[in-house]
Amino acid sequence: MQLPADGHVHTEWSWDTDRGSMDATCARAVALGLPVVAFTEHVDFTPFRAGFLAPKFTGFVTDGLLQAPPLDVAGYLESIDRCRFAYPELKILTGLEIGQPHLHVAEVASLLAQGTFDRVIGSLHCLPDEQGVMAEPWELFPHQPAPEVFRGYLTEIPRMLSGSTAFNVLGHIDYPVRSWPGPFNPHDFEEELRAALTAVAAADRALELNTRLPLDPLILRWWRESGGRQLTFGSDAHYPEALATGLAEAATIATAHGFAPDSSPTEPWRAVT
Repeated sequence: MQLPADGHVHTEWSWDTDRGSMDATCARAVALGLPVVAFTEHVDFTPFRAGFLAPKFTGFVTDGLLQAPPLDVAGYLESIDRCRFAYPELKILTGLEIGQPHLHVAEVASLLAQGTFDRVIGSLHCLPDEQGVMAEPWELFPHQPAPEVFRGYLTEIPRMLSGSTAFNVLGHIDYPVRSWPGPFNPHDFEEELRAALTAVAAADRALELNTRLPLDPLILRWWRESGGRQLTFGSDAHYPEALATGLAEAATIATAHGFAPDSSPTEPWRAVT
């Protein structure tokens, strides 16, 4: 089976990527026979509790809050042009991964006006804690019950969809599960997951099958049953060696749930059955 596009990849242009390399990632993509790679660099306008990230990113932390630096759009786009010239056999898409885009509409619009971005992922990375300060799930779990955090996360997704039209893919709908304290059972959140998935489908956005933590196939089935028509794949790689991790297995699961490649490898997979 032909590998699908890796539609969620980070390089040295993402603020949190210390071993990223766009050039080396392209070279690995060619070696793997990957048809398409989308470099979706991090854009995070939301200050959030730094937690365990503070020692690594001291230059971005003030009073315990991490404020990510802005993306160097000009430098990023120049790097894209160099790689497109160096690797003509590889389709390279521009892209962004924007955290909480609905909370930063003006900033996002200004950013998007600076260039053409083929793949824009909207990601919900943070929620307010009990003091109203934004925090990642791993920072919330020690202070709030995990089910409460995940239900709040899923409830926020429809608000993010209605509050921003800037993104065409919803990233990692299961993001809090990455730091889940114990066994996770999607059945415990079926009602909330189905509601979030239905909102994504109604907004005509694609759902991302992120392979950094393999999406439970049950959630993919619910996506299909909720009217989901588009599916993208992403390794969420932050260094070249992680590119395309899990994509072959994810493509097999997606096929079993009625999705197939579009006529163009740069487009999301489509529901066909």
